[in-house]
Amino acid sequence: MPTTGDRFERAVSIMARLRAPGGCPWDREQTFDSIKPYTLEETYEVLEAIDQRDWPELCGELGDLLLQVLFYSQMASEQKTFSIDDVLDRLANKLIGRHPHVFGDVKAETSAEVLRNWEALKAEEKKKRDGDKSENDPPESILSAVSSAMPALLEAHKLSSRAANVGFDWPNVEGLFEKLREETSELREHLKEFPAPGPGPQGRGVAGSGQPKISDDLRQRLEGEVGDLFFVLVNIARYLSLDSESALRKTNRKFRRRFQWMEEQLRASGRTPQQVSMQELESLWQQAKQQESSSQ
Repeated sequence: MPTTGDRFERAVSIMARLRAPGGCPWDREQTFDSIKPYTLEETYEVLEAIDQRDWPELCGELGDLLLQVLFYSQMASEQKTFSIDDVLDRLANKLIGRHPHVFGDVKAETSAEVLRNWEALKAEEKKKRDGDKSENDPPESILSAVSSAMPALLEAHKLSSRAANVGFDWPNVEGLFEKLREETSELREHLKEFPAPGPGPQGRGVAGSGQPKISDDLRQRLEGEVGDLFFVLVNIARYLSLDSESALRKTNRKFRRRFQWMEEQLRASGRTPQQVSMQELESLWQQAKQQESSSQ
């Protein structure tokens, strides 16, 4: 019976074979940059399987995500920068080092104590890294570890969480709702400059057709205010211990499900959404919601 280690070694050797001379032409052509989009795609498919509670699918998607790790590690091994062994060693050492309450003498009875220890350990690690810097180097920002390449909602959550760790935060959730009202008011104030008859839906016809043209300055200000609204909403989710990215994904799925139900009803009568009034679409939408509620 093969062990977990045997299975892992087999996967590593298969990846090496695919990249070796005589292996797969596509795999051999890939680079760190060309694989990045697949890593993001596989991550979202893992999240999708978890949201759907589809455990057999999750098993397969986790394998696809692990493939990304094996792929990067194999390419790094070929250029002699690091290997899968180095990845595993770094992971094991970090797990042990960050859990002294399990592998050492530190006491932590609650998750809050674990998190406090975790932050103290990270601060100590940072101090050691800073010790290697020149005295003329500027101090590192507490936000520097937050990657700007991650999805914007997740980045907003990480940035505000880091700032909150040093006390830069709203005192309570009511302060956030007040901020939401403030940002909404500022957006509406800028909309007073929008050319008549004002912004309208773009759902019919060519995207953007029929919309009044606005100046680049106004567009940038509107974009800034909408961004501020998103940032406040992310912080409301953070206060409620919710994942804003996951919450929006679930709402997207709900919208897709209900709209496709509407399309099915219209298709049965030989029509499309473009051929009916907004009033009828709204009526179908309400039916989709009721139908969904009654089936739960």
